[in-house]
Amino acid sequence: MTDPADFTLIEAADAVAARKVSSVELTKAVLARAKAWQPKINAFIALDEEGALAAAARADEAPARGKLHGVPLAHKDMYYRAGRVATCGSAIRRDWRADTTATALARIDAAGAVDLGTLNMAEFAFGPTGHNYHHGHCRNPWNPAHMTGGSSSGSGAAVAARAALAALGSDTGGSIRMPAFCNGLAGIKPTWGRVSRAGAMPLSWSMDTVGPLARTVADCARVFGAIAGPDPADPTAAAEPVDDYEAACGKPIAGLRVGIPKGYFDQGLAPEIEAALTAAAKIFEKLGAKLVTVAMPDLDAINAAGSLITLSEAASAHRPWLIERPQDYSEQVRARLMPGLAVPAVAYLDALRARAAAIPGFVASVFGACDALLCPVSDRPVPTIAETDVAGGPAMPGLLAALTRLSRPFNVLGLPALSIPCGFDAKGLPLGFQLAGRPFAEATLFALGHAYERETQVHRRVPAP
Repeated sequence: MTDPADFTLIEAADAVAARKVSSVELTKAVLARAKAWQPKINAFIALDEEGALAAAARADEAPARGKLHGVPLAHKDMYYRAGRVATCGSAIRRDWRADTTATALARIDAAGAVDLGTLNMAEFAFGPTGHNYHHGHCRNPWNPAHMTGGSSSGSGAAVAARAALAALGSDTGGSIRMPAFCNGLAGIKPTWGRVSRAGAMPLSWSMDTVGPLARTVADCARVFGAIAGPDPADPTAAAEPVDDYEAACGKPIAGLRVGIPKGYFDQGLAPEIEAALTAAAKIFEKLGAKLVTVAMPDLDAINAAGSLITLSEAASAHRPWLIERPQDYSEQVRARLMPGLAVPAVAYLDALRARAAAIPGFVASVFGACDALLCPVSDRPVPTIAETDVAGGPAMPGLLAALTRLSRPFNVLGLPALSIPCGFDAKGLPLGFQLAGRPFAEATLFALGHAYERETQVHRRVPAP
């Protein structure tokens, strides 16, 4: 018999709904994986076994009330739940309890999910590698010597290890897509405003986004459909109608134009990354999509504006603690935040204007030529923890900028991007790519990603315990 922990999220939800497996059985199986993997990968900050089993028992006693009914999930420890500690991966909030529940969590609760606990993350979501100097570094289940990517490090590691069937992450500069790439998962960074951020720890208010990581594109689409949409508690949440993202999975992709970028995204790629992108493009072409070459505008300027915006907004959010408790930050996060206190308001406003001016031209020129852009998430295979353990030293700015160079533009531009696994490198570590689209075109990305995944079946491979 298949171990229920090996079910995809949709398989698990269907099995619980059909009474083929109970939520308690499913939750026990996933908890067993979590406890077995935790000493190796440090994915959880808090694992609530008692609470999860009680919630699963209640799910078994009640009629199915949503598409996540009885399914055990866990989430990055920056989503507030009233009465529960939310550390935000920090020492400063090690014992802080929220007095409200994040809209994204409330919507997942309403869909019937079981909450397993909270997941490790980069301190205050400000780091792309997965290092955490307060709660311990998160480690990659495919090889614990290698990084998970950040800042949604525990989300990537837990789902890859089958220690949760999906997890919420957040993405301000690549923090969903990098862990998805490093751990062999699907992860969606939505259009800015597509998902409410109410009750989620802020980093950079004008670029933060909320989205899930999951084993499959369809699993990702199901969770995304549960959390997307307007929210009175978040005035930045868009009123744009919510598509049926799960139904988009399985729609034909013949005739869709997949853009192959000329410039920026094709520069400085490791041979394995370049080969993986070429192979992915051929599969899309085989499935009936049309490959088109798309010239890229100057994205270095976009990234520079985005870095200044993030720096300014993050420093503003942290200003009281930076003044009163600077010693309670890790060296790296303090070194990244402090310069933001000195950014002139004029420079910040100029960066906002530059971004606003760039968005319409980018969307018109790029997505006038294609329906989705096929890009790398990273220019290199997954590095080791040691290689990326630069703390706040002189190598830190260059390394972190290089790791986010290919993901950050879509945050600055507010565009959706879906990370999809596409195989493994010579060391057995995952490879992946991202599909980016025009605003609110997540359904198109899910259709393309699901078609690719169904053809390749990469998601069926499981890390060895």
